[in-house]
Amino acid sequence: MSPLTRPVRTHDTDPPAEAPPTAPSAAPPAAVRAALPGLPEIPDLRTIGAMDARALSSSLFKRLRTLEEGTPEYSYVRNTLVELNLSLVKYAATRFRNRRESMEDIVQVGTIGLIKAIDRFDVQREVEFRSFALPTIVGEIKRFFRDTSWAVRVPRRLQELRIDIAKAVDTLEQQLGRAPTAAELAEGLGISEDELEEGRQAANVYAARSLDAPVENDEPSSRATHQLGEEDPALDVVECLESLKPLIATLPERERLILSLRFCDELTQSEIGARLGISQMHVSRLLARTLDVLRTGLLEDPEPEPGPEPEPDSAPDPDETTEAAVTPAPPAPATQSAAR
Repeated sequence: MSPLTRPVRTHDTDPPAEAPPTAPSAAPPAAVRAALPGLPEIPDLRTIGAMDARALSSSLFKRLRTLEEGTPEYSYVRNTLVELNLSLVKYAATRFRNRRESMEDIVQVGTIGLIKAIDRFDVQREVEFRSFALPTIVGEIKRFFRDTSWAVRVPRRLQELRIDIAKAVDTLEQQLGRAPTAAELAEGLGISEDELEEGRQAANVYAARSLDAPVENDEPSSRATHQLGEEDPALDVVECLESLKPLIATLPERERLILSLRFCDELTQSEIGARLGISQMHVSRLLARTLDVLRTGLLEDPEPEPGPEPEPDSAPDPDETTEAAVTPAPPAPATQSAAR
C-alpha cells in the first residue's frame, strides 16, 4: 500500500486497523516529488542509523510545517515521520511486555501516541523529538490500560489510588521493617481509613478469575466454586419457627410441655405418658389435636389488628342539647281523640 493512500488514524479511541509497516514504501510519485522541492532522499529505514534518523526527522518536521494539512504532500511527509520513528513505539512498548495484552495491541496503541506527538511537535522550540514523543507514547499506552484492562470499570480516582497504595506499602515496609497498618497507610497517603478501604476494594476488581481456576492453597485440585456459599435449608425452618411462636404461646401449659418433650427432648409417646402420668393413647390424641390446631393457624391469614376508634369531629353544643330537652311533644292524632 502506498504511503499516499495508506490511512493513518488520528482518533483518540479508534486503534489503527493494521500496524504501520517497518519498511519504507516506494519513492513518492513524480507529482509529489515536484511539489516537494528540496525534499531529502528517503533511504531504506531498515538500514538507517539513529543519528541519520534524527537528522532526517528534523528536516521532515521543518518541511511538514510549511505544507497544508490534508494534501497528498502533507500525508506523505507525515506518514514517513511515523515510519521513521516507529522504533520509539517499540522501545516504549517493551516496558509493558508483562501485561496480559498482546505486544501487537500495545504497539498499535503506542503508534496513536506517536501520531499525536508528530502533530503537536514544534520545531521552533528546539527540543529533541525523542524527548517530546516518549512521554506522549507512554501516556497513550497507560490510558489504554486504564480504560480497557480493568475487569470492572471504576472511577479514575480509585484507579490512581490503587497505584498510590501499592507505592506507599512498599515505602512503609522499608521504613518500618514490617507491613504497615491501615492507620499508618492512611496517614502516609493523607486520606481517611474509609477512603483507604474503598481503594483496596477497588483494587480487587482489576482482574477477574474463572470460577474453575485452582485456588491458591494446599489443595491444587480445589476450585473457587467449592468456596462459594449456597442457600441454607435451615432458613425455612427459622421462618416456620417464628410463625409458630405466637400460636404456641396460646396453647395450654400441658400441650406446650408435650410439644417440648416430643420435639425438643425427642421422647417417645410412652415416655411422655409415663412422665405426665397419662396413657400413651391419651398422649397421642393430645399431640394430634395440638398439631392440628397449629397447622390450621399457620394456614389461616392473620386477622388485622383493630385500629383506634375514630374521635368525634366536635363535642355537642350545650345550647342545642338544652333546646332538644325542652321541645314539646307533638299533639295526638285525631283518631285517638275521637276514640276517647
